[in-house]
Formats: sequence, structure tokens, C-alpha cells
Amino acid sequence: MNPNTREQAEGTHRSRTAPVAAPALPTRTKHEGARLYELDALRLAAALSVMIYHYTFSGPGGGLISLSFPGISQVTRYGYLGVDAFFMISGFVVLLSAWDRTPRRFLVSRAVRLYPAYWAAVTLTAIVCAVLGAGRFPVSGTRYLANLTMLNAPLGVKNVDVVYWTLWSELRFYIVVFALVLIGLTRRRVTAVLWGWLGTAVLIETGLLPPTVSRALEVLVQSQWAHYFIAGMALCLLRKYGPSRSAIALVLAAFGNALYRGIGFAEAVGRRYGDAFSPTVVSAVITAIFLIMVGVALGWTHRLGRSWFVEIGALTYPLYLLHAYIGFILFNQLQGTAEPHILLAAVCIIMIASAYAVHRWIEKPIAWALNRVLARAADPVSTTTG
Repeated sequence: MNPNTREQAEGTHRSRTAPVAAPALPTRTKHEGARLYELDALRLAAALSVMIYHYTFSGPGGGLISLSFPGISQVTRYGYLGVDAFFMISGFVVLLSAWDRTPRRFLVSRAVRLYPAYWAAVTLTAIVCAVLGAGRFPVSGTRYLANLTMLNAPLGVKNVDVVYWTLWSELRFYIVVFALVLIGLTRRRVTAVLWGWLGTAVLIETGLLPPTVSRALEVLVQSQWAHYFIAGMALCLLRKYGPSRSAIALVLAAFGNALYRGIGFAEAVGRRYGDAFSPTVVSAVITAIFLIMVGVALGWTHRLGRSWFVEIGALTYPLYLLHAYIGFILFNQLQGTAEPHILLAAVCIIMIASAYAVHRWIEKPIAWALNRVLARAADPVSTTTG
């Protein structure tokens, strides 16, 4: 798959309820049941890095913001790698949370997690674009309604906001985890799927498969991002069962592929914006992401976690969904009212406050109601008798 995949995406800016088979597992690791507070902070850090990347590098470079930040953009241009961190965290957390769930419960948990904040963000973004966007970010009624399903990409409908492209990647990853939940999660099964997934991704990357076969497989394999999901899932196995040769080998293989694809993608980003990215810096950031996640899996970072990280981590998803087009419009509306760096800080604060408002007064109430409705539909016996 061509390393331009993400840039192209940005530029276009069973009802079975049988219980899951119990895995035959050895003694659990001492950290397995602990709350991973540090991941909440890591999520927010990734979202902030993506936001700053858009505001200081890709926004100005793509002509979406009239201001420029030539100094700090030498560093913030690497903030797009926050998305890579998101995918690795998803691989780890989604598999970990799916382990004791039935297929229906898994689907309910994912829907409740994804849709409430997303519906709010799509609606708010569409309104702001229509009222203040000056025609730069047009949103038709059809496009808005298609986006509410989160399935607009396979339908050929453009995203309301450029950042939504990652959600289609996440949904396809959920299909893989859902299939594992259906057949029953065990270490052996997950390991086999991960090796098969990684092997298929490499075959696609190297062009060893017929083009028609590659295109068909790519829909689910996602060779551009597979290594991050795979590494996260392998680290989940490492956390549940302790280190094993297979899990370690998977992480190392995924790491190697991440470096290869990451350097290639950085070159593509550089060509798009007419600027240079250091392969050394890209490799260092990817290495840091892997090392931090290994530390999380092995419990090395547990002492760094704080209970209040849950509160700030809850802002991650709405902040990611809201920041791009609304932020660009704010910059253009407020241009000239303050020094650029002060304006940057102000827009960031506004977007963080907006994310809090969406989480507190929209996402949480809708998620609570949606969970009750879907949980009742998924398990009517327990909800009516319990």
C-alpha cells in the first residue's frame, strides 16, 4: 500500500449470544486488573499533539489557516504521530476490554463509546461550518446524515471533518476483535490471528499478491496501520499472561514494520507540504511510542498513574473530533486580534473547553441512555429480571 494513504484520506480531507469460550490461561500477571490511569494521560497527550500539528503545520501548510508558525512547527510537525499512538492504544485497550464480554456486549460497549460524542461533534462542526465557514468547508444535508452513521467512507461520502478518517480504520479493527470474540478469545487464537494479519500486511506491502487480491484484503487488513493494532494486541497478551517469545516477536516485528512505513509516510507528508521531515526524529518518536506502551504492558509506568487522569483522558475523544475545522475557522475569524502564538493558545483553550462541555453535558447523558437501550436489547433477560 502506498505510504500516501493517510494523506490522501486527509486530503479528501452475528447476533449469537453464546458465552465466550474461557481461555486456558496461566497465572495472571500482578498488574493485569489494575486501572491503567497512565493511558488516560497518554491518550490526551496524543490528541493534543495532533491538534497542535494541525494548527501550526498542516493547517498553514495546506492553506486552511492564514497564520504561520515557522519556529515551533519545526517540532510540532511531528505531532501527526499522535494518531499512530492512538491506534496502538486501541489495539491494547480494545482487546483487553473485550476479553470477558459476549459478542453483543462487545458491540454495545463500542457503540456507546463511539457514537454519542461523535454525533455531537458532527452536528456542531456542520453548524459552525455552515454559519462561519464562508463556504470553505461545505456540508450538505446528505453528507451530514451519512456521516452520522460513521459508515460514510465505504459509501463514498466525504467526511464532515478531515480527522474522521481514523474512525473508519477503528471500525475495521473492531471487526477483527469482534470475530475473535465470536470464536472465543484465547491466547493461542489471538496469537495466530495476529501473525496471520501481520503476514498478510507484509504480503500486501511487498506486492507479492495479485492486485485484485490485495485490494480486497486491504479493506480489512489496513497494511498502513496494521502494525500498531497488532503491537497493541500483542502487548495486551503480554500484560495478561506475562512475557512470551511469541508476544515479544510480534511486538518486534510490528516495530520494524512501523519504522519502515513511518519513514515512508513522513517522506510523503514532506512532499505534500514541500517541507522536510527527519527520518531520525520520526524513528525516535515511533520508538518512544513502543517503549511507553511496553512499559504500560509490563506495569513499569503504573506508579506514574493518577486517578484524576481519568477526567482529563475523557476529553481526548471529543477534543480530537472537534478541533480541526472548527479550530481552523476560529483562527480565520480571530486573525489580527492578537499575536499569533497568543491566538494559538486561545484557540487551544477554547477547543479544550468545548471538548469538556461536549463530554460533560452531551456525551455522558447520551451514552448513559444509549447504554440502557442497547444493553436491554442485547440481553433482555438480565435487564428485565435483574
